[in-house]
Amino acid sequence: MAEESKNDFVEVKRRRASKRKFEMEVDEQPDETGKAVIDYPPAKQANVGQASVRDIRKVQIPPHRRTPLKENWAKIFTPLVEHLALMVRYVPKKFTVELKASAKTTESGGLQRGEDFVRAFALGFDVDDALALLRLDELFIETFQVEDVKTLKGDHLSRCIGRLAGKGGRTKFTIENSTKTRIVLADNKIHILGSFQNIRAARTAICNLILGKPPSKVYGNMRSLAARVSQRL
Repeated sequence: MAEESKNDFVEVKRRRASKRKFEMEVDEQPDETGKAVIDYPPAKQANVGQASVRDIRKVQIPPHRRTPLKENWAKIFTPLVEHLALMVRYVPKKFTVELKASAKTTESGGLQRGEDFVRAFALGFDVDDALALLRLDELFIETFQVEDVKTLKGDHLSRCIGRLAGKGGRTKFTIENSTKTRIVLADNKIHILGSFQNIRAARTAICNLILGKPPSKVYGNMRSLAARVSQRL
């Protein structure tokens, strides 16, 4: 019985996993010296639109910007679809705007530009001002808080924000027109839209007001800055 049971077993050979071999067609041609030179085939150019189709960007819309988003949805939707060839949708349950590249998207940075445009609108900028991010390359958004410059709380913080805005927004408009920027005062956060040099000039003026300098002195600095800018142009 023991001999019969031994004969029933069959030895199974182990199969080793065969390594995948990647072959590339190359042509070895001898040069003038007689050495073989490998002639590699031309590299295939990747399609930018197809490569970024899976990437989805989501922009959260704060509560105070949801009503303006519904009112200006046509202005926001049109340039993203027609000019950048992106797919856009608004998700009411999550209060987010989702952007996705389509097969027709040819611009490599189109998805990033679209995200910056929607994010600028969510921060509080007008649609016409945010559209400049789609048309110009050298525009940025900088955000900082009043506490980053000087620690203020309570009534002191409220007076500082009122000093930045000015009576009827006069101080804010003066800084915007002198530095050719756009400024949004959202509670204790300050958002500045413009070129690098203009943002630096506007940030300097705002920091001086936060530190307690009188607005008249800041106005004088703005006049001299505007004169220098006009001379450059």
